[in-house]
Amino acid sequence: MDSGSWLRHVRNEDKEVASDTIASRRRMSTPFDFTNYGVAIAGGSRGIGRAIALDFLQAGARVSVCARGREGLDALATAAGAHANRLHTHACDLSRVDDIERWIGAAAQALGGMDVLVNNATGYGFREDDESWLTDFNVDLMAAVRASRFAVPHLRQSEQACILHTSSIGSFRPRTMGPPYAAMKAALNHYTRTQALALAPDRIRVNAIAPGSIEFPGGVWDRVKHEKPEQYAQVLSTIPFERFGTPEEVSGLALFLASPLAGWITGQIMTVDGGQSLRF
Repeated sequence: MDSGSWLRHVRNEDKEVASDTIASRRRMSTPFDFTNYGVAIAGGSRGIGRAIALDFLQAGARVSVCARGREGLDALATAAGAHANRLHTHACDLSRVDDIERWIGAAAQALGGMDVLVNNATGYGFREDDESWLTDFNVDLMAAVRASRFAVPHLRQSEQACILHTSSIGSFRPRTMGPPYAAMKAALNHYTRTQALALAPDRIRVNAIAPGSIEFPGGVWDRVKHEKPEQYAQVLSTIPFERFGTPEEVSGLALFLASPLAGWITGQIMTVDGGQSLRF
């Protein structure tokens, strides 16, 4: 191995250690206290949603998570450990309006009300065909619209109500990779601002988080790393921090935005991307 290759190898190892350290540190402690909060998370069994669920649980909240697969929900309950007694899970197809309505009702009952709604689901529509467009329309956009519609009557009863949507930096500018995904996230950004204005009289805050490229086991970028290493390296080269983000780094912002510290923040699209969008 020549000196250049050795240096790149060491730097890559350092980045992996840094990501592991960040995740471990986030699991160890939290500066937030969400005791007596009821938090509903749509799409929370893996990746960003999973990290948000675990961090809210660690901060004392009661949490309801819905996802399509029961296996992922059971794994989340195992990961919750001692906090699992404050976790409610519900198998749900977020492309179906009746499934969403049932979940929101069950969540509100299990949580004893609702203070925070997190819409985190995605259909990952990356193909230019009707199926991808319709999947992303129903999951990335309409699931957020529908979950909000059913949750708002419960949120109106809360003194600390907020809604968080998961968007993407891919929504900011035209792109050729994944047109359905980018377009629906852009629509979600617009909906976030409109919804924030509409719900301000009810003192329900609405914000969105736009993550950059987030890597976690079994996620999109983990698969790309093994199946398309050239693409992985190309995307990595666009990130000023020279590493992919972690779900925990997105979760930290989610908890802040749901906390009283963000009590005058609404209608905003907040970016978490290590500077990645600066190089678009």
